Amino acid sequence: MLRAPPFNSELEDFRHTVREFIRVNLPDHIRQQVAAEKMDLPREDQVCWHRILRDNGGWCCPAWPKEHGGPGWSDEQQYVFEQELALGNAPRLMIYGVGMLGPTLFEYGSEQQRERILPDILNADTFWCQGFSEPGSGSDLASLNCRMTPDGDEYIVNGSKIWTSEAHLADWIFGLFRSSVEARKQQGITFLLIDLASPGVTVRPLKIFEDTHEVNQVFFDQVRVPKENVVGRLGEGWEIGKYLLSLERFGTAEVSRTKATMQRLTELAFAEIPGGTRLIDHVDFAERFCRAERALHALEMTERRILLGDQRAESIGTGASMLKIRGTEIQSDVFRLTAEASAHFAHIDIPRSQAGCHSDSPYQPGDAARNYFNYRKTPIYSGSNEIQRNIIAKLELDLRS
Repeated sequence: MLRAPPFNSELEDFRHTVREFIRVNLPDHIRQQVAAEKMDLPREDQVCWHRILRDNGGWCCPAWPKEHGGPGWSDEQQYVFEQELALGNAPRLMIYGVGMLGPTLFEYGSEQQRERILPDILNADTFWCQGFSEPGSGSDLASLNCRMTPDGDEYIVNGSKIWTSEAHLADWIFGLFRSSVEARKQQGITFLLIDLASPGVTVRPLKIFEDTHEVNQVFFDQVRVPKENVVGRLGEGWEIGKYLLSLERFGTAEVSRTKATMQRLTELAFAEIPGGTRLIDHVDFAERFCRAERALHALEMTERRILLGDQRAESIGTGASMLKIRGTEIQSDVFRLTAEASAHFAHIDIPRSQAGCHSDSPYQPGDAARNYFNYRKTPIYSGSNEIQRNIIAKLELDLRS
């Protein structure tokens, strides 16, 4: 497999430290679930790993400054850490609180909000989810209609959010809500925090077709929310949402996670199959395998340039969109090949006895097919890839409709 050039010796030492910590401290039952690329990791397992990292110098919040409990790492250290989590079959960080709301509060939150909310994220005492999409308001996020109406010291919220990942596990939700009707619809949106235990909140599970439950619809019926739960200024939600989505789009690319999947695909491709041959010996498969491998290597180099290069501040806007597009496309290609390589066909429920796979392997043909179908959603969420192409055209080519 193609590999990126190494970092300097100090960062390589850091990489080995992280790798050894994961090897020694990651509970095996959690490692097995991640190795099978389970999307719906139980809350208790996420919290368990988060607290193990927290107790090791705040590693659970790698981008947070030391004064808020993080390790105060450089961008390069954060990048290496994320890689080693993926390659070591460790869970993703608790993205909504750690990777999205935390940095948003650093940028836009009040001191009182940071003091109240950040410690509970750090200690995994509060589990967060994100409420952006609505029925009939997907890619056109500015058309959202879930409304917040002022009433004394509170807002009354009515409407619903949909495709809300992990809302069934969460304690609180952050999201964008319609606070006024303006000539320009982006101007009437506000960023709000809501306790999901509030009267009037209903979380309804949405089972997707491969029978997993990770997304939900959240209903708000006369839900009262203190005005102190507004982040930033009233009507500033669109700008805050764009900032937060840029963080999410970098994560959606998941280059390191795709590298981990590519490693599993490589093992399958070079293993002997019935008949004494290997998949990699078949010209059609080998061509597609090498094409995906080269594309992933090029994406990793581009990610490094955008995230760690001398001009990263200038490239961050369109860079997030570009990584999101190519990251999700390549991820889909790798999952498709993995599903094909797993017993040569992609049926969701192949019994182990019929799959010809090793009983001690955590990654089974059914997992490969399920993951391929599940990850078909990634070109749509965090802003569809079509929307990301429009962003690049506007910012880089000055093409405006």
